[in-house]
Amino acid sequence: MTYATKLLSPSEEDIAAAAEMLKNGEVVGIPTETVYGLAANALNETAVAKIFAAKGRPADNPLIVHISRFEDIYNYAEYVPENAKLLAELFWPGPMTMILRKKECIPYITSGGLDTVGLRFPANITARRIIDKCGFPLAAPSANLSGSPSPTSAVHVMDDMQGRISAVVDGGSCEVGVESTVISVSDEGKVCLLRPGFITLEELTEAVEEDNVTVAKGVTECVSDGERVLSPGMKYKHYSPKANVTVVKGDIDSFSDYIAAHGGDNCAAMVFDGDEDKCPCRCISYGSTGEQQAQRLFSLLRKADEKGIDQIYVRCPEQSGVGLAVYNRLLRAAGFEVISL
Repeated sequence: MTYATKLLSPSEEDIAAAAEMLKNGEVVGIPTETVYGLAANALNETAVAKIFAAKGRPADNPLIVHISRFEDIYNYAEYVPENAKLLAELFWPGPMTMILRKKECIPYITSGGLDTVGLRFPANITARRIIDKCGFPLAAPSANLSGSPSPTSAVHVMDDMQGRISAVVDGGSCEVGVESTVISVSDEGKVCLLRPGFITLEELTEAVEEDNVTVAKGVTECVSDGERVLSPGMKYKHYSPKANVTVVKGDIDSFSDYIAAHGGDNCAAMVFDGDEDKCPCRCISYGSTGEQQAQRLFSLLRKADEKGIDQIYVRCPEQSGVGLAVYNRLLRAAGFEVISL
């Protein structure tokens, strides 16, 4: 089915219109503080199936369920451990998703066939207004075609989803720029980092003590096709532009020498602020801090496609703080193609 996709504002009238579409089982692009989400009624199997169809998303890739107040967690999680409550108190509303045992009201299509559900209480006011107006939680993966860079503006969503969904609510540019931190919390309160984000590993270990926190293999290593995963963004090649992406570890001089030897006529380099004049090809600065790099990354990957670039060499970011989230996204965009100099 082809839709006449509407571009809506965050006005009361348009929020009501978006909520009405969602109540009717349609799919709507919505802003969050991380990236734009492709939202549908998380409790409606038919509506959720439309998300998978619009994105071209594999059915075993679980969706995150968005709520508009902390108390709603008890409606959808079978049990909420004390460490989950502690982390929610520290980081909700905000860019953190907690995976807990699900209640039966969450359909298996939403949870990717798992007995767990990822729950998130977003900080974005427009997202919360839409959820409140609906009166039900919203399943909302990133609002892009599966595998492509996530959208951080309504324009990006329209580029990917024009004709595929009912509407997009334009809430401006996303402040964070990468998807939420995803953690699982066991009944015993053990925390496992499944996808890094703006809420960092260091903050999690400080909150619940280092002995209670582990990091899943899939954060920095490739997960095989046959493995079941608890979190989106762990299993398949993700976040990738049409251009080939290669992550390069090394100082700027070694990086520049490598590009001089291997780069073609239609390549570009994504570098840190201040490196732009040191490379023998066109350069794109994606920031000096993890926070800057996260905010700019997906938008810059999309711009590279707009310019018809065939190959992108990326200076490897720091693997601590928010930099770990940027590194994680780049690994997947590159299909784990990493050159160490």
